[in-house]
This record gives sequence, structure tokens and C-alpha cells, in this order.
Amino acid sequence: MSQRRKSRGHLTAACSPGAPVLAAQTLPLSGIEDRPPDGGVWGRRRVLLLNSTYEPLAALPARRAVVMLLCGKADVVHADPGGPVIHSATRAITVPSVIRLRSFVRVPYRARVPMTRAALMHRDRFRCAYCGSKADTVDHVVPRSRGGAHSWENCVAACAGCNHRKADRMLSELGWTLRSTPLPPKGQHWRLLSSIKELDPAWVRYLGEGAA
Repeated sequence: MSQRRKSRGHLTAACSPGAPVLAAQTLPLSGIEDRPPDGGVWGRRRVLLLNSTYEPLAALPARRAVVMLLCGKADVVHADPGGPVIHSATRAITVPSVIRLRSFVRVPYRARVPMTRAALMHRDRFRCAYCGSKADTVDHVVPRSRGGAHSWENCVAACAGCNHRKADRMLSELGWTLRSTPLPPKGQHWRLLSSIKELDPAWVRYLGEGAA
């Protein structure tokens, strides 16, 4: 059996009435041009997936999002008229910005959001915790060399200048203060923010505090 036929079989299974709601996310898409003329739609494009209750779940690759739409597992919430167009033998599909599951999916509760550079920058809104200018580095308030932890409570976004001047000194030694108290963020959407550096502007309304 050829690879093309095998892919079609998997897609048919994913679109069957009894298939799991999220099964299509991991399956290949047959009949759709896999490498569009611009050479990078599948690799670069991400589509925000919402639960049926509009809770943000994940940032899907364009391929997976299109599969879910074709299988009837999700609907378009926010179209992107200027988005890339994916062509098949019978139709053209414009990749949307946001899609929503038709059926509710229960998400396991996880108390603490993992700290990543991307999430920390979103928490601090890409502003230096010391001077308020644009941040491009992460700094430990209590330096690691002096027992500081690598945690939400001890890490802040900082501009390169402040980070360099502070070095391994304590704030009290410099007479500096923080613009706000660093705390761990809460909410399911922060798990998504922890893995994304740049957000599609259309996603902001669905991601809540920290996304703007």
C-alpha cells in the first residue's frame, strides 16, 4: 500500500463519528498540498485552539488545525482573510487564526505553571522590572551565586543595561527597588503563553491577562 493511501486511511479514521475529538491533531493530512509555494506555511503558522467553552488549549500547527476543520471537530472562531491559502484537489482553505472545538475536552488541573523565558516575559509585559524600559534578558533578583532560586518569585524581566549593572549584587546594595512583586501567574492560558514567544494579535482577547 502506498504512503498516500495509508495517509488517506488515517484521515478517514480520524474523521469517523467514533474517533476521539483530538485524534485529528496527530494525523497526516492527505489531499492537501503539504508544501505550499511560499515554502513555509506548515512550519511557521500556528492556530489557537479553544475548548468548546472558549478556554485556550494549545497553539496548533496549521496542518493539524486544517485537519480538525475538515473532520468537523472544530469551527472557525476568528478567520484571517490575509492568511495563507491551502489548496486541495477540490477546494481552497484559508488558514484561520483561532478555532474552537465542537465538543468539550476535560483538561487535567495543574497547580503551578512551568516557568519559561517566554512566559516570564509575558508576565512582566516585556518591561524591565527595574527601570521600565524594554526587557530582553531574565535576571535573578537574588543572584544564583548568593543562593537565589530559579523561580517565578525570584526571576524578572530586565533590560541588558540594568542586568549588567546589577551583576551579582543585591537590590539593597544598589538602593534599587522592584516596580512590582514577582509572583507565579495563574490560569490555564499561561501554559500556552509559556511556549510562545510571539502572539498573533487576534489571540489576545482569548488569552486573558498577560497576553496583551
